[in-house]
Amino acid sequence: MLKKAMIGALVLGAAQLAVAMPAAAEAKDVSWFLAPAEVEPGGQIYAETKAAMGGCGPATPVTSPGFAAPLQWTIGGNWGKAAGYGKVGKTPGKYVATFTCSDGTKTSRTFTIIGTPPTTKPPKPTKTTSAKPKPKPQVAVKPVGAPQTGGGAFAPMAWDW
Repeated sequence: MLKKAMIGALVLGAAQLAVAMPAAAEAKDVSWFLAPAEVEPGGQIYAETKAAMGGCGPATPVTSPGFAAPLQWTIGGNWGKAAGYGKVGKTPGKYVATFTCSDGTKTSRTFTIIGTPPTTKPPKPTKTTSAKPKPKPQVAVKPVGAPQTGGGAFAPMAWDW
């Protein structure tokens, strides 16, 4: 009887383990980052993963509707590092960046292009009628007498010596 109870407990434990394992494997996300989380329109963004530290070997570039072009993995390094720089688009909003690992796992991160989204219609230009007042024309004043000419101390003499 004790033997049957032990076998039953062993089978039950194995069944629970078999059910729990696939769920845990599906819930695991790949370790990687995308920085900065908030980017100026047309700005630069950086992605990095390390396969030996919870990341993965990328099979595809990082893509997003918010990118000007897919982010290519151009930098390598220790611990299976794969990294790269890319440019974001000009339209403000929140976007998702995604790539696929070499084992088929798909992973994603979000980022924001900051700014105010454009309106559907651009505002109509308004005419400004703020005319600056024209300066009054200066009238030439001819100097008269010694005070207007500076006293005449160094003025040339009217007679010739």
